[in-house]
Amino acid sequence: MSTQMPPVRNVLILGGGTAGWLTACYLARHLRSDRPDGIRIRLVEASDIPIIGVGEGSFPSMRGTLAAIGIDEARFIRECGATFKQGIRFDDWQHAPGTATTQPRSYFHPFSTPSQRPGAPELVPAWVAGAAPGVALADAVTLQAAVVAARRGPKRPGDGDFSGAMNYAYHFDAGKLAGLLGRRARELGVQHQLAQVERVALRADGGIAAVHTRCGQQLEADLYIDCSGLRAELIGRSLGVPLKSVSDQLFVDSALALQLPYPAADVPIASCTISAAQEAGWIWDIGLQERRGIGHVFSSRHTDATQAERVLRAYAGPTADGLPVRSLQLPLGYRELQWQHNCVAVGLSSGFLEPLEASGIGLIETAAYLIAHLFPYDGQMAPVARHFNQFMRQRYERIVDFIKLHYGLSQREDSAFWRDNRDPASFSPHLREQLTMWRCRPPHRLDFITDVEMYPPSSWQYVLYGMGFETERHAAWQAGQPLAAASAEMRQLRSLAPHAVADLPDHRALVTALCGRAAEREPVNVRA
Repeated sequence: MSTQMPPVRNVLILGGGTAGWLTACYLARHLRSDRPDGIRIRLVEASDIPIIGVGEGSFPSMRGTLAAIGIDEARFIRECGATFKQGIRFDDWQHAPGTATTQPRSYFHPFSTPSQRPGAPELVPAWVAGAAPGVALADAVTLQAAVVAARRGPKRPGDGDFSGAMNYAYHFDAGKLAGLLGRRARELGVQHQLAQVERVALRADGGIAAVHTRCGQQLEADLYIDCSGLRAELIGRSLGVPLKSVSDQLFVDSALALQLPYPAADVPIASCTISAAQEAGWIWDIGLQERRGIGHVFSSRHTDATQAERVLRAYAGPTADGLPVRSLQLPLGYRELQWQHNCVAVGLSSGFLEPLEASGIGLIETAAYLIAHLFPYDGQMAPVARHFNQFMRQRYERIVDFIKLHYGLSQREDSAFWRDNRDPASFSPHLREQLTMWRCRPPHRLDFITDVEMYPPSSWQYVLYGMGFETERHAAWQAGQPLAAASAEMRQLRSLAPHAVADLPDHRALVTALCGRAAEREPVNVRA
């Protein structure tokens, strides 16, 4: 029989930024914090803590999150300097530049799943079996690769919020996003306080009793949510929950970032993230409305910051001359116990896995969703904590495997970084088993537990075969239909690609149209 516990009525979120404010918005909307009988939420943040904002990219799940917390898509685009992201283009990941090879220099990971009309053959196994020789997987099974290559947007200006012809996510300014989420959270009833934590008092059972600020306040709550970033003020410093390192699998641990203005206001905007592999890491290249965000993620075991900055500036070109570079240290790992006693960590305080494939925002979304839907109203936190910890641990493990897939399949021999990444000893046992199975068949949905996976089976397929992985052709085709039918289906898709390109607007023009729509609505919102 469980012990009677006091109900949970008050939540204190420590830290703002994307993690704090997004969590506050989702909980406030779900727990009805704007009503007298709702859960009371207070967010406390220091005024001098910068937003890290590594990446500035998201996953398609963000569309559902914005809709759930009641933020208009056009408003988000305008206020966050946001653009559309339809996937990731990987340059030089398979082979080093200058390598003599017949394989393409780049491959594309689109967000749209492989086409599958009712009654039509499954295309990925057919592609593996040779139904579209010489055609990249993304080009053979989707229209999105052609749309992105033409720098088109994923939707038309008249399409409804968060819907469009192509699946998509966003690029955004991390600081502006935190500001928008903060405004929305206050609209939803979240109380905001600026204060710096001086010390944390613990209960006899090890839980948190109160947070004491430098101005002498004692802040008490029933549930504490640690969104204090890499400082991990509550879960790490106060409760002593350790970070489990994944440096034996993922090697990049440092980043240099800069903001590169466009040379002209009408420069086309790429509608995908560009990830360019380098000798000891990779460079992200993200197009926002008024600038590009560029950063070099690298392994300090394989290069130093001086050389990494040279590589970054060489990539950016003369436009970056004189621009400041921001340096970041990335302690790669996660806490296996992210909910301890009456404290739960969200965002960087729970862990950090490099920005490749934009898992950061997705992990914040997942944590906020779980807290809201598992919320321990009756105060019985132990079973909720066990469920939360197991779920988040498994999700982190799967993301680590997915990120490792990009590195481990490379055929680059130009540096120790890539040779070390190819060592099977740096793969998890689970990933090694999966790769063994996929030698005789493509990845299938039955290989994955949907609820703990951030990335669908199609994402694994795009990366696996984009990196040149080989599955036995004779075993791949199990659809029971002539290969000719699949070949015809893929030819038809390629014939439709020019029509999709013509039907969708220029990416910058789409963004401009949505910003204009938001500007037209703004006076009405202000008067309301």
